[in-house]
Amino acid sequence: VDWLQEAHPQTAWLNTADAAARGIANGDQVFVYNDRGTVKLQARVTERIMPGVVSIPQGAWYDPKSGGAIAPPPGANPAKPVDVAGSVNSLTSLHPSPLAKGNAVHTTLAQVVKS
Repeated sequence: VDWLQEAHPQTAWLNTADAAARGIANGDQVFVYNDRGTVKLQARVTERIMPGVVSIPQGAWYDPKSGGAIAPPPGANPAKPVDVAGSVNSLTSLHPSPLAKGNAVHTTLAQVVKS
């Protein structure tokens, strides 16, 4: 929904120390990626999130761009398209966690780099 995206754009929350170490400022475009996929979205730099953690809200529709439309960052899986809507499901696994046998989305490992 366009008006909802205007009111609350999909962002990746980063701690100020983590962002500074990566040369990322509030509002910069960033890639968040792992071996499962890559998302490109806006950074929200704040002290209101713990260092070493990135938060991407769920609920964005998947909008992949492949075939050279947007090149993934170095280190990302080049076989996977870059999702420009910020769908966190691009980074998660469909396999249940080994201990709780549940969804493991809150323990997804990923890298963050400036776009």
